[in-house]
Amino acid sequence: MNTPLRRVGVTMLVMLLLLLVNATYVQFIKAEDYRTDPHNARVLLDEYSRQRGKIIAAANGQVLAGVEPSDDKYKFLRTYPAGPMFAPVTGFYSIRYGAGGMERAQDEVLNGSDPRLFVRRLSDMVTGRDPRGGNVALTINPAVQKAAYEGMTKKGYTGALVALDPKTGEVLAMVSTPSYDPSGLASHDGKEQEKTWTALDADKTKPMLNRAISETYPPGSTFKIVTTAAALEDGMKPDSQVTTASNVKLPGTNADLENFGGATCQGSTLKDALAYSCNTAFAEIAGNLGKDKLTDTAEKFGIGQADLTVPMRVAPSGLGDLAGKPQLYQSGIGQRDVRLTPLQVALLSAGVANGGTVMKPQLIKSLLAQDLSEMEKMSPEELTGDPAMSSANAGILRDMMLASEANTKGGGKNDALKIASKTGTAEHGNDPKATPPHAWYTAFAPADDPKIALAVIVESGGDRGLAATGGTVAAEIGRAAIAAALGGG
Repeated sequence: MNTPLRRVGVTMLVMLLLLLVNATYVQFIKAEDYRTDPHNARVLLDEYSRQRGKIIAAANGQVLAGVEPSDDKYKFLRTYPAGPMFAPVTGFYSIRYGAGGMERAQDEVLNGSDPRLFVRRLSDMVTGRDPRGGNVALTINPAVQKAAYEGMTKKGYTGALVALDPKTGEVLAMVSTPSYDPSGLASHDGKEQEKTWTALDADKTKPMLNRAISETYPPGSTFKIVTTAAALEDGMKPDSQVTTASNVKLPGTNADLENFGGATCQGSTLKDALAYSCNTAFAEIAGNLGKDKLTDTAEKFGIGQADLTVPMRVAPSGLGDLAGKPQLYQSGIGQRDVRLTPLQVALLSAGVANGGTVMKPQLIKSLLAQDLSEMEKMSPEELTGDPAMSSANAGILRDMMLASEANTKGGGKNDALKIASKTGTAEHGNDPKATPPHAWYTAFAPADDPKIALAVIVESGGDRGLAATGGTVAAEIGRAAIAAALGGG
């Protein structure tokens, strides 16, 4: 064989080998990824030929995502009875745009392809019954979700609220505003789907962003819960003396760090510093603790965990650069590069409420077969395996947060609820002093036997602009959600 023919033969052999390798890669290695890709319309077309399972609230059976018969070729239409209120939890299900949220996370159960539903699928095939998917029962408490959603939307706030059962980690509410109605994406009318998607995608307020778990923010003074926990674990006491200065120099710099409004702290103890949220005291405390002690406590609260799901993925929270004391001073008050999700801030209060042990957050109560029999029930589990603090110190911090609540302004106060809380007013933006701050409120109640722990963030001052504080903007929403959970509102 001459050289040109040999080269052609070798080239063809290599091309054939590459083709076989690619086919093997697509058919075996990537097959599952392609099958579960939310943009795979062929899978969705097959799924629409059978009745999709429901997403319900386990507390009262309320249907959050349902299904009804359709007289077109797709047979069944996905419905969302209270659309925007529960959209951050349910997500969407669309024949053109795939699925999001819980619709995507539990798609195999809902569409009936989960291996645990095999016997029912086989029975349907033999008997000729219409195939159906399984059902997902969520931990959401509709009353708490409603109170939180209405609190956020009545003034048009942008932000989020997450509420947990501190003893189990069950998510009682997950609100993100502005929200959206998934019904338009579930339509069988292609033009309506495209119109809805285009409008949502172009909306600068990002209504499809689940701010509760997918966005991180500077937590401001709510982070002082972590700094206080670390200080107590390091041997400080509630009556330990701290600075009352209105401002302090960041070590090694000419920059000042000051209290809110430039005021002198109204007390000289650690308990006073938390009750009055004194920045200068906590900056020095963080500096004295050092990077390792502050980071260790933060990690035990779950900060820095990169693989958390509920089962939707949760954006990692983090402390950022803690290279030296200037960074520690600013980070100890929840500023500089500290970024937490609202869920993570709720976990701070939940950890204190649960005697120092942080439970893993979860949205699913149980997975149900087509006949509503239980396939799997979720069990509580600890988040990190190590308590964030001792139960004794958690009790001390609880009492300190009760004093903080006593000093917190805002509506919805009810002494009978016995709330322990911490507010935050977080600077952000390129010009923080001229940018309305984020307003935070995190709390748990009743303080002596906690049933709910939560966090609220209202972005960029809500309706109060530069004058916003966590107490005047976010606290009322949090208290309303607590009241709904405890039957007091």
